[in-house]
Amino acid sequence: MNNKNYYNLNQKDMILRDYLAADRTVLANERTLLSYVRTFIAFIASGIGIVKLFEQPYFIGIGTIMVVISPIFLTVGLYRFFKMEGRLKKLYDWRDV
Repeated sequence: MNNKNYYNLNQKDMILRDYLAADRTVLANERTLLSYVRTFIAFIASGIGIVKLFEQPYFIGIGTIMVVISPIFLTVGLYRFFKMEGRLKKLYDWRDV
């Protein structure tokens, strides 16, 4: 990693607490994305498992609904992640490593 400064703010006004808060915000955004991905995987795996395990139409319907709904979690998670990352890029110059 090079010694490039990742913070695009007025350096005189920032203290260590501000740098750490910025880092926590970025990590929280990434953690939130991972939780959406985890939910997507859980829903799609559970839906497929229910469809394969049970043969009653009721369970097949529930499993199918879970499989159909699961991409919504992924889409919402990606949308929120990139929206927040765009807002953060206005404040901080992170991703230019």
